[in-house]
Amino acid sequence: MNQLHVFFLPYLAYGHMIPTLETAKLFASRGVQTTMIVTPGFVEPVEKARKSGFNIGIHVMKFPPEESGLPHGITSDQISDDMLPKFLKSMDLLQEPLEKLLEEFRPDCLVADVLFPWATDAAAKFDIPRLIFHGTSFLALCASEHMRIYKPYKNVSSDLEEFVLPNLPHQLKFTGTQVPNFYREEIENELTKLLTKIKESEIRSYGVLFNSFYELEPDYADHYRKVLRRNSWHIGPLLLCNKGGEDYKAQRGKESAIDEHECLEWLNSKEPNSVVYICFGSIATFTTKQLHEIAKGLEISSQKFIWVVRKGKNQKEDGKENWLPEGFEERTKDKGLIIRGWAPQLLILENKATGVFVTHCGWNSMLEGVCSGVPMVTWPVFAEQFYNEKLVTDVLRIGVSVGNKQYKRKESEGIEREAIDMAIRRIMEGEEGSEMRSRAQEYKEKARKAVEEDGSSYTDLSALLEELRAYRLGVNTTKVNNCSI
Repeated sequence: MNQLHVFFLPYLAYGHMIPTLETAKLFASRGVQTTMIVTPGFVEPVEKARKSGFNIGIHVMKFPPEESGLPHGITSDQISDDMLPKFLKSMDLLQEPLEKLLEEFRPDCLVADVLFPWATDAAAKFDIPRLIFHGTSFLALCASEHMRIYKPYKNVSSDLEEFVLPNLPHQLKFTGTQVPNFYREEIENELTKLLTKIKESEIRSYGVLFNSFYELEPDYADHYRKVLRRNSWHIGPLLLCNKGGEDYKAQRGKESAIDEHECLEWLNSKEPNSVVYICFGSIATFTTKQLHEIAKGLEISSQKFIWVVRKGKNQKEDGKENWLPEGFEERTKDKGLIIRGWAPQLLILENKATGVFVTHCGWNSMLEGVCSGVPMVTWPVFAEQFYNEKLVTDVLRIGVSVGNKQYKRKESEGIEREAIDMAIRRIMEGEEGSEMRSRAQEYKEKARKAVEEDGSSYTDLSALLEELRAYRLGVNTTKVNNCSI
């Protein structure tokens, strides 16, 4: 039987789960037998995919393990800083049940999230090639590797002084405050130990899958393969590979906190390119003071807007809110829509009324912006988001930075209303914004072509599947950028 069987192991967060499941759908659409290995909290999206016609198998692993000390049913989105060591330990405890599944079913390949470094060893025990799923850009991985190797933040006189990240295809500038403390202070803790394991695992794995396409970042796809000499395949944008109507787009991730028809009706009543869409993902949080500044920035910009805000500490138990300036919603009711919770982001971005996307630069969100042809105001907060920002602002030139220089996952603040107003106006008003919008539309078209038959991502996946078939037959196909090693 020639059909390949591939296991997929996503990390326990929706930002990782969504693209991993979409990868499984893509493989299934190309005739591969696919099986998702999930924990109880992530069964629902897989079942939705199965009901919509995708032939995807499912195995459920118990989580959290009893010896982890974590509350039942918790996901990474709910982890506090003090719970992080226990959570990381619980990830390691998943290795044994995964190995039992690998031994029983002997799939032809294991696609495991980058945050499971032990998956490389687990697969190797049964001579199964392990592919790493990296939910970020080629640029981000190249930049983070150069930051690790060259440590340019050590060569400046202060954390606020800009430095150039050396030996990359573009001159990308950063400040020390945009580099996480565990890099700069070189303190060994549970997180730095994990990062070391990830790096070692990446080098020893069969290769890396990217939710990206060659035309978006050709210099960095080539740099990753030819300079860093890593085996990789670009197979995205995955959201375009997964054909679906409004129901799929509205429910990509969690259930929306607003009726999508109500949202679209509001957007359809607005002029083309007249609405600012603001969303910062599902993890980052802002202080009440910063949320006030965002509100004031929107108000003085005089633009129509949709603002997505996470439910959380800024909403009091009695239902009253303290995160909005007094009277803000009343004053902006004719031009603004606030969504408290998950939003139908793809439908909003694809609507002709949406003129700019204010984003935290998470890779899923950035690809949604690119595929919708919408220019961006970049507001990175943590993780690899400061690298992704440079792709938008310095390389593609389809967005402007709001100016955040502080790496801080929680309670982020420091951007004043005037900077927010100015960044929005640069895109919404004037010739500069028109040029960015034109370039954004060009990348939208390139993204569409990449996933079509004979497109760059389609052919890269075809090449990968042929390699996996050859591997199963015992043919040595280990390569870096088509050069045998």
